[in-house]
Amino acid sequence: MIRDLLKSKTKNPIIKRCRDDEFTRLRNRYDLWYPVLNDQRGTRVFKDGKELVMLASNEYLGLYDHPKVVEAGKRALEKWGGGTMGARSANGGRKFHTELEERLADFLGKEACHVSAAGYLSCMSSITGFAQRGDTILVDKNMHSSVWDGIRLSMADVERFTHNSPDHLRSLIKELDPETSKIIAVEGIYSMEGHICALPEIVSVAQEHNCFTVMDDAHGLGVLGKQGHGTANHFGLTDQVDIITGSLSKSFGSTGGFIAGDAAAIEYLRTHSKQVIFSAALSPCQAACAMAALDVIENEPEWLERLWSNTKRYKAFLDNLGLNTWDSETPAIPIVIGTRDKAYYFWKRLREKGVFSIFATAPGVPPGKDLVRTAISARHTDEDFEIIETAIRYAASKM
Repeated sequence: MIRDLLKSKTKNPIIKRCRDDEFTRLRNRYDLWYPVLNDQRGTRVFKDGKELVMLASNEYLGLYDHPKVVEAGKRALEKWGGGTMGARSANGGRKFHTELEERLADFLGKEACHVSAAGYLSCMSSITGFAQRGDTILVDKNMHSSVWDGIRLSMADVERFTHNSPDHLRSLIKELDPETSKIIAVEGIYSMEGHICALPEIVSVAQEHNCFTVMDDAHGLGVLGKQGHGTANHFGLTDQVDIITGSLSKSFGSTGGFIAGDAAAIEYLRTHSKQVIFSAALSPCQAACAMAALDVIENEPEWLERLWSNTKRYKAFLDNLGLNTWDSETPAIPIVIGTRDKAYYFWKRLREKGVFSIFATAPGVPPGKDLVRTAISARHTDEDFEIIETAIRYAASKM
């Protein structure tokens, strides 16, 4: 269907631009159109009648279909309906929003929190809500697209520092006017690389130069820290990170986003970020599912224990095969192949052997770092690992 449309004639310059786009041609060449899965059950997904082991989900704890999460969603739907049909700043605010915000703020060790309908919106807001023209944002060059979009909208100046390099960050700050307001933006866990932020050193630089710190911890919550309380908790630096933002679509078994910090900062955000002011509110089901997942995280520690047990097993297997995992320290584990074609065929052979993964190429990753992104879940079983390991051995042997 899509290929037929690409071949049809047109004189419209915008349509022509879309059809001639490099990434459209790339997706056509490698047959990488948006994947549509027909069903999912635990760690298994079904595509075109074939059962696959999911090895690319960001649901690290696998709580999306936990009985408590599902039941909470049902109850919320019955009580509140499908949505609030409005922005929080107008008519969309509900009691379940404030209940979730209070729970999240307590979980994150912050005074206040704001939840929104998408993690992307929240991460953008963590910049647009605080930065303004004349400020300088110092950002890790491997930050997520949502933060880069927030930086562009803020109209602030920007300085990029080498990925996870406090030394380069410090050298950049020393060249700036000491009177300029500065924001440092980092991630707790960099999801494509699996690296943990060098937060102690970053915080030290921030305190030395009186910088405001923003950390996207979407991939750190539920994974690092005591009971999964996140990267700042992992390092004992919760009070030194001004803003913690992220998504509910990773360990919290839902969708939506959050921003947590000082109470005054969150109130300021609610009147200064257009993404907050004009976005429709988080739905009842999303909020209820996230709150139930939070209960599970706090009361059922076996999920986090199983996640790290599975991660260690998988990482040891990849290391034994001599595969390049980009020094990942977390359940987000890339297999770096190096060239686009080789990465594509590695990904394709995994799919042939019943494993669902993600093919990532430049500019989504640096040139020469074309990779297959994989991620481990607490839900992966011995049977899953047998399929995964067989598939990876096969793909590696053909590489």
